[in-house]
Amino acid sequence: MNIIDNPQEVQKLCTQLRRDRKKIGLVPTMGALHEGHLALLKRAKETCDITVMSIFVNPKQFGKNEDLNRYPRPFEKDCQLAKEQGCDIVFAPIPEFMYPSNFMTHVAVDKLTSVLEGAQRPGHFTGVTTIVLKLFNIVMPDSAVFGQKDAQQVLVLKRMVMDLNLPVQLDIVPTQREKDGLAISSRNSYLTPSERAEVPLIYAGLIKARDAWKKGDRKSSTLIDCIRTKYNNASLFTPEYVSIVDTNSLLPLETISDTALIATACKTAESQTRLIDNIVLNGSL
Repeated sequence: MNIIDNPQEVQKLCTQLRRDRKKIGLVPTMGALHEGHLALLKRAKETCDITVMSIFVNPKQFGKNEDLNRYPRPFEKDCQLAKEQGCDIVFAPIPEFMYPSNFMTHVAVDKLTSVLEGAQRPGHFTGVTTIVLKLFNIVMPDSAVFGQKDAQQVLVLKRMVMDLNLPVQLDIVPTQREKDGLAISSRNSYLTPSERAEVPLIYAGLIKARDAWKKGDRKSSTLIDCIRTKYNNASLFTPEYVSIVDTNSLLPLETISDTALIATACKTAESQTRLIDNIVLNGSL
């Protein structure tokens, strides 16, 4: 496995691989690898000849009061995990390589980024789309693999790919979960033991809404009440939002008649950790 920090070197190598007719799969990450990331890498290995995993804690997608400085960075462990999973190239640039001192260009997707996570974290998605487009231009992948846990990110990136005619296929892998249902996330390591015991209620609320939908309930307000009733049993986290939206526009739905995204974000009381989760009804992302 090659570990490369220079964007030009990665670009040169990937250009040669494409000339050799190798299909390249990209798995963008911020490191602190867990089973969710490894599932993405496995998908890339299954569908592509060459797998490239980027490890880059992107400062542009963190707000002023967010956890950039404490975000976990176990780089050597990450590289070992990637190697064990058969990754071919780890691209791990330093911030100065990706954002030189005279950096002036950003990529913004309108409308889809002003709701849900975008409303809670202004500027976050501009940081995401900018770095992902840079990664696409450097690696030139045929396929890029993302997880459904970051559903809004997936939909924003799909819009960017479509609007900018980017020659890459987005491959979306289902959310990986712990045995008790908690969505696997690097930020789970922040949780106190008491919080960790309680946060499975986040997914339990979504399942309660899905069960009601399966029984015929189609009003969003009814399904949201199901979720909030479950969350009322929690004392160590509070929901920042619980929304049911259209998967194309991310606009709220009053009644579910087509594919719908139920998305929630919760913040814990002791460690102040934000956890997001979602399910999709009547279809997929």
